[in-house]
Amino acid sequence: LEFDLATNLVGQPLVRQQVMKGVREFLENQNPVKPLVMSFHGSTGTGKTYVSSMLIRYLFQGGLQSPYVHHFSPLVHFPHAEHIELYKESLKRWIQGNLTNCGRSAFLFDEMDKMHPGLIDVIMPFLGPSWVVYGTNYRKAIFIFISNAGGEQINDVTLALWRARKDREEITLQDLEPAISKAVFENPQSGFWKSGIINDHLIDFVVPFLPLKQHHVKQCVVSELIQQGLEVRPSVVQEVADSIPYFPEEEKLFSSTGCKTVASRISFFF
Repeated sequence: LEFDLATNLVGQPLVRQQVMKGVREFLENQNPVKPLVMSFHGSTGTGKTYVSSMLIRYLFQGGLQSPYVHHFSPLVHFPHAEHIELYKESLKRWIQGNLTNCGRSAFLFDEMDKMHPGLIDVIMPFLGPSWVVYGTNYRKAIFIFISNAGGEQINDVTLALWRARKDREEITLQDLEPAISKAVFENPQSGFWKSGIINDHLIDFVVPFLPLKQHHVKQCVVSELIQQGLEVRPSVVQEVADSIPYFPEEEKLFSSTGCKTVASRISFFF
C-alpha cells in the first residue's frame, strides 16, 4: 500500500503520511480500543475516492466487491429528508448486523457534505472506545468518511501559503486543520453539523487533499495513457493538461477539477 501510494497517488504527501500512519498503527495493534475512523476532505479530483478504494483493495480480498466492505452514498441510500428517522434505524441495524457477521468490516460514507445533518450520529456507539455494543465486538472495524466539504478552504490556505512563498510540499496538517474544522464541522449544511462524532473526538485522522498543479495533472495524463495502452506523446500530455481549467484567474495555478476529467479528455486527442 505504501509503495502504491508513493508511486500512483499524485501530489498528496500529507495524505500518504496520514493514511499510512493510521493504517499501520491500527493493524499492528492486536487489541485496538476503538475502530479506525478517518475523514477525507478536499476538492473534486484530488484523489479521495482513489485512496479509499486503494486502501480497501489492500485490506480486503475482492476490494470494494468484498462482502465485508459497505459503501453508502446519501443520494442513493438516504435521498429523502422526511425519512431520516427510518434511515437512522436501518443504518444502525445494517452496521450492527454486518459487524456481528465480521468484526473486521469496513464502512465507506461518500459525499458526507450531502448527508442529512443528524443522520450520521446514529453510528456513534460503533465508533467509540466501548468494549461491546449490542453484543457486537466492533473494535477492529474501519470507517472512512469522504467529503468535498473543506475543499474550498484547503485551496484558499494553499494559495495563501504559496503567495507567502511557502512551498506546497511544506504545508502541514496544522496549517490546514482550523480551516477544515470551520468548513466541515461548524457548517449547518454539513453531515457533521453539531455531530457528537466531532464533539466526542471520534475521528482519528482528518486527511486533507491539496489542490493539484499542472505538473501533477501531467502525471495523471501519463498514467492514464499507459493504463489505456496508448502512446505517451509529450505533445498530447501538454495539450490535455492545457485543456483543463485552472484557478485563480490571474495565476492559473491549481486545476479546478483535479485529475477527474483527464480520462475523458484524452479521448479527444486519439
